[in-house]
Amino acid sequence: MRIWDIHPKFLCSKHLLGEHRELHAIWSILTQNKKGYSKHPETLRWKGKLKALFLRHRLLVEEMEKRNFRHKSRLGLCFVQGKKTQNTFLDSIARQRLILRNKKCGCKV
Repeated sequence: MRIWDIHPKFLCSKHLLGEHRELHAIWSILTQNKKGYSKHPETLRWKGKLKALFLRHRLLVEEMEKRNFRHKSRLGLCFVQGKKTQNTFLDSIARQRLILRNKKCGCKV
Protein backbone atom coordinates (compact mmCIF):
# COMPACT_ATOMS: atom_id res chain seq x y z
CA MET A 1 0.00 0.00 0.00
CA ARG A 2 1.55 3.29 -1.08
CA ILE A 3 0.61 6.86 -1.85
CA TRP A 4 3.61 8.49 -3.49
CA ASP A 5 4.60 12.05 -2.62
CA ILE A 6 5.91 12.67 -6.13
CA HIS A 7 3.79 14.57 -8.65
CA PRO A 8 1.66 12.11 -10.65
CA LYS A 9 3.05 13.35 -13.98
CA PHE A 10 6.28 11.52 -13.14
CA LEU A 11 4.58 8.18 -12.50
CA CYS A 12 4.27 5.47 -15.12
CA SER A 13 0.71 4.39 -15.89
CA LYS A 14 1.06 1.27 -13.72
CA HIS A 15 1.99 3.29 -10.63
CA LEU A 16 -0.51 6.06 -11.41
CA LEU A 17 -3.42 3.63 -11.59
CA GLY A 18 -2.15 1.56 -8.67
CA GLU A 19 -1.90 4.61 -6.45
CA HIS A 20 -5.39 5.68 -7.44
CA ARG A 21 -6.76 2.28 -6.44
CA GLU A 22 -4.89 2.35 -3.11
CA LEU A 23 -5.97 5.91 -2.40
CA HIS A 24 -9.60 4.79 -2.68
CA ALA A 25 -8.85 1.91 -0.29
CA ILE A 26 -7.35 4.29 2.27
CA TRP A 27 -10.25 6.71 1.82
CA SER A 28 -12.72 3.90 2.44
CA ILE A 29 -10.86 2.72 5.56
CA LEU A 30 -10.71 6.22 7.03
CA THR A 31 -14.23 7.38 6.17
CA GLN A 32 -16.07 4.15 6.91
CA ASN A 33 -13.99 2.97 9.88
CA LYS A 34 -13.05 -0.25 8.14
CA LYS A 35 -10.51 -2.44 9.91
CA GLY A 36 -8.55 -3.89 7.00
CA TYR A 37 -5.21 -2.06 6.74
CA SER A 38 -6.37 0.50 9.31
CA LYS A 39 -3.08 0.09 11.21
CA HIS A 40 -0.90 0.19 8.10
CA PRO A 41 1.63 3.07 8.28
CA GLU A 42 0.44 4.46 4.93
CA THR A 43 -3.15 4.58 6.20
CA LEU A 44 -2.14 6.10 9.53
CA ARG A 45 -0.22 8.95 7.92
CA TRP A 46 -3.44 10.13 6.24
CA LYS A 47 -5.54 10.06 9.39
CA GLY A 48 -6.77 13.61 10.05
CA LYS A 49 -5.64 14.67 6.56
CA LEU A 50 -8.58 13.74 4.35
CA LYS A 51 -8.42 17.14 2.69
CA ALA A 52 -4.82 16.42 1.65
CA LEU A 53 -5.84 12.96 0.43
CA PHE A 54 -8.71 14.51 -1.55
CA LEU A 55 -6.29 16.97 -3.17
CA ARG A 56 -3.90 14.12 -4.02
CA HIS A 57 -6.82 12.31 -5.64
CA ARG A 58 -7.56 15.40 -7.72
CA LEU A 59 -3.95 15.43 -8.99
CA LEU A 60 -4.14 11.74 -9.85
CA VAL A 61 -7.42 12.19 -11.72
CA GLU A 62 -6.07 15.16 -13.69
CA GLU A 63 -3.09 13.07 -14.79
CA MET A 64 -5.29 10.07 -15.58
CA GLU A 65 -7.48 12.22 -17.80
CA LYS A 66 -4.41 13.64 -19.59
CA ARG A 67 -3.51 10.04 -20.42
CA ASN A 68 -7.04 9.31 -21.65
CA PHE A 69 -8.02 7.07 -18.74
CA ARG A 70 -11.67 7.29 -17.73
CA HIS A 71 -12.37 8.18 -14.14
CA LYS A 72 -15.70 7.35 -12.52
CA SER A 73 -14.88 6.89 -8.83
CA ARG A 74 -15.49 10.05 -6.85
CA LEU A 75 -14.74 10.73 -3.22
CA GLY A 76 -17.45 11.90 -0.83
CA LEU A 77 -17.14 15.67 -0.39
CA CYS A 78 -18.79 15.45 3.02
CA PHE A 79 -15.60 13.79 4.34
CA VAL A 80 -13.17 16.44 3.05
CA GLN A 81 -11.76 17.83 6.27
CA GLY A 82 -8.56 18.02 8.25
CA LYS A 83 -5.18 19.25 7.12
CA LYS A 84 -4.75 20.06 3.46
CA THR A 85 -1.07 19.20 3.27
CA GLN A 86 0.75 15.96 3.94
CA ASN A 87 3.98 16.51 5.84
CA THR A 88 4.51 13.00 7.21
CA PHE A 89 6.59 10.80 4.95
CA LEU A 90 7.37 7.10 5.27
CA ASP A 91 10.30 7.63 2.90
CA SER A 92 11.90 10.91 1.87
CA ILE A 93 11.14 12.22 -1.61
CA ALA A 94 14.69 11.33 -2.64
CA ARG A 95 14.20 7.76 -1.36
CA GLN A 96 10.84 7.48 -3.16
CA ARG A 97 12.50 8.56 -6.41
CA LEU A 98 15.22 5.96 -5.89
CA ILE A 99 12.65 3.24 -5.21
CA LEU A 100 10.82 4.08 -8.43
CA ARG A 101 14.04 4.40 -10.44
CA ASN A 102 15.12 0.93 -9.30
CA LYS A 103 11.83 -0.56 -10.49
CA LYS A 104 12.76 0.30 -14.09
CA CYS A 105 9.07 0.69 -14.88
CA GLY A 106 8.93 3.86 -16.93
CA CYS A 107 8.43 6.36 -14.12
CA LYS A 108 10.21 9.61 -15.07
CA VAL A 109 12.04 10.22 -11.80
